[in-house]
Amino acid sequence: MFNALLLEKTDAGVNAGVRQLETSALPAAEEAVLVSVEYSTINYKDALAITNRGPVVRKWPMVPGIDGAGLVLESSHPRFGVGDHVLLNGFGAGEAHWGCLAQLARMNGNWLISLPEVFTPRDAMAIGTAGYTAMLCVLALEDAGLKPGSDPVLVTGAAGGVGSFAIALLAAGGHEVIASSGKSTEHEYLKRLGASQVIDRASLGAPGKPLQKERFAAVIDSVGSHTLANACAQVRYGGVVTACGLAQGMDFPASVAPFILRAVRLIGIDSVMAPIALRERAWNQLGRRLSRETINAIAPTTVELAASIDTAHALMEGRMRGRTVVAIH
Repeated sequence: MFNALLLEKTDAGVNAGVRQLETSALPAAEEAVLVSVEYSTINYKDALAITNRGPVVRKWPMVPGIDGAGLVLESSHPRFGVGDHVLLNGFGAGEAHWGCLAQLARMNGNWLISLPEVFTPRDAMAIGTAGYTAMLCVLALEDAGLKPGSDPVLVTGAAGGVGSFAIALLAAGGHEVIASSGKSTEHEYLKRLGASQVIDRASLGAPGKPLQKERFAAVIDSVGSHTLANACAQVRYGGVVTACGLAQGMDFPASVAPFILRAVRLIGIDSVMAPIALRERAWNQLGRRLSRETINAIAPTTVELAASIDTAHALMEGRMRGRTVVAIH
């Protein structure tokens, strides 16, 4: 038997609760690896699923948890053996396949990477998909030619998990960072992470002109909608924008003007199905660029599995800063 946060669909909606399940209830997987999950976390996508505020879950019942770190108990995959520490981010876990907000998870071994030696399982879940996505964004900007010492880099949704790690990673790389946030109480937190200035998200969140004053060398956007459109309109000639989220909306009410008149490049960032080589590159760089002090500043809180539901509601209601880790064992 094992404990799991189970989401069950009913005529009245979705019931979420910690249940004790038989190991035989775990779904099958190709080249399966059975993992004793030590830590997980609550991501925005997990919160959408747990609170039933978005169509995340594609099969019922579902164990949410798109991230997990733990110890291999059984393996039919050639890359992993019993006793290995492994890490999961995405690949449909918590959406189409049972995820990691549970004591046990059976996963396709092709979805896993080895836990980097520099990180404990808690470190890895403090970073989670949010920090890994932020690293993918930073790598995309660097691969596109962004170098320190140019115009500032804008980070939207700055007080969230992706935004927090993006600020820390950019600042550690020598970039000037301007943070956009609607939380006036978080300005000092964002500056401690490395932001030189914090602007009100309202200045980007309404419809704007197709081309605006050139302010930024690059952008990491996790908000979408008008925020992303205005960010693109304020990027300098030849600048780069990475889009990785939709906190404001999935729409993109923009003009082609920044792209054809200023040669701005818009790069989509997908963390869910990114190939293993890219994941390993991102996690390797996270190990090089993040201190434990920074990790703990962004994710100071650890909760038990039973508190995952309240944490998800707090996240959806905008009452969370950074990241929260879930201790499974």
